[in-house]
Amino acid sequence: MIKEIELVCSPQEAASEQIYTKLFAQKAHVNPADINGIQLINRSIDARSRNIKVNLKALVFIGEEPKPREILKPDYKNVENARRVLIIGCGPAGMFGALRCIELGLKPIIIERGKDVQSRRRDLKAINRDHTVNPESNYCFGEGGAGTYSDGKLYTRSKKRGSVQRVLDILVNHGAVEDILIEAHPHIGTNKLPKVVEAMRETILNFGGEIHFDTRMDDLILNANSIKGIKTQKGDVIEADALILATGHSARDVFELLDKKKILIEAKPFAMGVRVEHPQQLINDIQYHGDRSGLLPAASYKLVEQVQDRGVYSFCMCPGGFIVPAATAVDELVVNGMSPSKRDNQFANSGIVVAIELSDLRKYSQHGALAGLAYQREVEQKVWKAGGSDQTAPAQKLTDFVKGKSSTNLNETSYMPGLNAARMDEILPAAISDRLRQAFPKFGQKMKGYFTDEANIIGIESRTSSPVRIPRKRDTLQHPQIDNLFPCGEGAGYAGGIVSAGIDGENCAEAAFAYLHFD
Repeated sequence: MIKEIELVCSPQEAASEQIYTKLFAQKAHVNPADINGIQLINRSIDARSRNIKVNLKALVFIGEEPKPREILKPDYKNVENARRVLIIGCGPAGMFGALRCIELGLKPIIIERGKDVQSRRRDLKAINRDHTVNPESNYCFGEGGAGTYSDGKLYTRSKKRGSVQRVLDILVNHGAVEDILIEAHPHIGTNKLPKVVEAMRETILNFGGEIHFDTRMDDLILNANSIKGIKTQKGDVIEADALILATGHSARDVFELLDKKKILIEAKPFAMGVRVEHPQQLINDIQYHGDRSGLLPAASYKLVEQVQDRGVYSFCMCPGGFIVPAATAVDELVVNGMSPSKRDNQFANSGIVVAIELSDLRKYSQHGALAGLAYQREVEQKVWKAGGSDQTAPAQKLTDFVKGKSSTNLNETSYMPGLNAARMDEILPAAISDRLRQAFPKFGQKMKGYFTDEANIIGIESRTSSPVRIPRKRDTLQHPQIDNLFPCGEGAGYAGGIVSAGIDGENCAEAAFAYLHFD
C-alpha cells in the first residue's frame, strides 16, 4: 500500500529520518516497522512564528518495496539531417528550446556569442581580479546564460505557461540533485550548475544538434516576411527554416539590430536599484527568531512596499551568497547576486529595486523603443565613473544612504573587485533614490533589524528584466511581421528566471515545429 501523507514537524524532527518515519507511521496508523520507505514529495519551512515548523509531504510505502521516483526521460531523436532551427543564445531558453526541438525531430543550431562554461571562468576571474570586462564573455554572455554563474535559483510563479516539473526533471536527468524536485524554493547553486549545463550541451550534440560558441549574430538575412538566415561577425552565413531569438536581456546590439531593420520592438517597464548586503547571521536571527540550532538553511527574505505609487521590492535574494560584477561593456558597472549550492557564505544580498515606468522615459523619447536601454546605459556609466572608472563599485552604508550623509567607512563585502565609499543617494536618479530612501525604514519595520548600519548598499542593480519587448502573436508565438521569427525568453520579455525561460524555450520550439509542419 502507498499513502500520500502530509506532516508538520519541528526542524529537529525533520532532520532525523528515524524520527520522521515514526511520525509518518503515526499519521498512517501503522507500526514504523511496516514502513519500507518514504519518498519525500515536498519540503518547506514555515518561520512566520517563533515556533518554526517544517512541512513535509511524502509517499509512504507500507508493506511493499519503494518504487523509484518518477522522472520524465524525454525521447530524443537523431536530427542530424532534419529541418534546421536557428537558436540565437545558449541560455536556459535556448538550451531547453534546443532539447525540445530534438524531441520533435528538428535540428537545433545554437549561435552563442560567448564561450563554453569552462572557458568563461577565465573571463570572470579577469573581471573580479583585473577589472577587465570582455564584452563577449562575462557573467551575462556565454553557455548557460546569466543564471549559470549568478545563482541558479529555480523558483518560478509561471505555472500556467508550461510544465515546471518537466523542466526540473530535465535538469535532474542532466546531473542536478533530486532535492530540486522536493524543495519549495529549489536551487542548484553556481558551483554545481556548470556541470549540468555541460551535460545538456552533450545531449544536444550527441543527437545531431549544433552549438557554435564565440559566434555573434551581426545581421539578419530577410526575404519579404521571413528570415532566411543570419550573418555572423566572422562574415559566415548560416541558413535555417525558423529562428528562435533567445538572446537574454543584456544583448543590446540585438535590440538595436531589430530596430535598424524596422522589425517591431516595444519599450516596456522594468526595474532598477541597488544590491543590499547584510551579514547572513543577522538575517538568520531576524527570520528564524534567534534560532541557533544550526538545522535551518540560510534564511532568505521577500520585501515589497508601495512608495509614491511605485513598487519597491526585493529581487533575486541570495542567502549565503556573493555580489558579482555583471557589466557587459568596459565603461559600465552592474552588480548581480549569486549563491553556491550550500549557501554557506557569511553574507546575504538582495536586489532592492524600483519599478521604472514608460512615463519615466520621456527624456529619452528620441530613442523610441530603445528609450529604456538609453536610460539604463546612462545610469550604468554614471555609476561606473563614481566607482573609479573600473569595476570597483560605489557603495554607502544603508543608514547613511537614508540619512543623506557620507559613509566614513564601509562594512566588509563579498564583492571581489572592491567598494568605493560614495553618495549613492546623489549618484542614483532621484526617481530611484527618493523611493529607496523611503522604503528602507519601512522594510526595517517589517523585519526588525534589517535597517542597520551593518548593511551596505552597492550599485547598481539594473539588469532585473528587459527594458524591451519583442512582440509575438499569442497563439502562434510568431513575430507579427516575420512569420518564422519566434521571440523567446527573458530578453524578449516573456520570462524571468531559469525555469520560466526554459518553459518559454520549449514553447517556442513547439511553435516552430507547428509552423514548419503546417508550411
